[in-house]
Amino acid sequence: MIRLRRLGSKAGDFFLNPDLIVSIEATPDTIVTLTTHTKVLVADSPDQVVAAVHEWRTSIVAAALPHVKRRSDVPLTVVRGAEAPAQES
Repeated sequence: MIRLRRLGSKAGDFFLNPDLIVSIEATPDTIVTLTTHTKVLVADSPDQVVAAVHEWRTSIVAAALPHVKRRSDVPLTVVRGAEAPAQES
């Protein structure tokens, strides 16, 4: 959930599920249109709403994926293989 600030008669903070956002418009106030066709007038700029959605999605993905050491985290070492026997022709 992301925290937004509502404009209008019901001014104040509220939480919104970003999966419900269809579009964000600046006219000059910011209007967030939801999948339910509801339009919400918010005090946050479109860039702030996008940043909040991005931060939320990043946290969801980070929490879902376990941290695994990657090859780039481990120093490389040179390993010499055993010599292959000579082949007869």
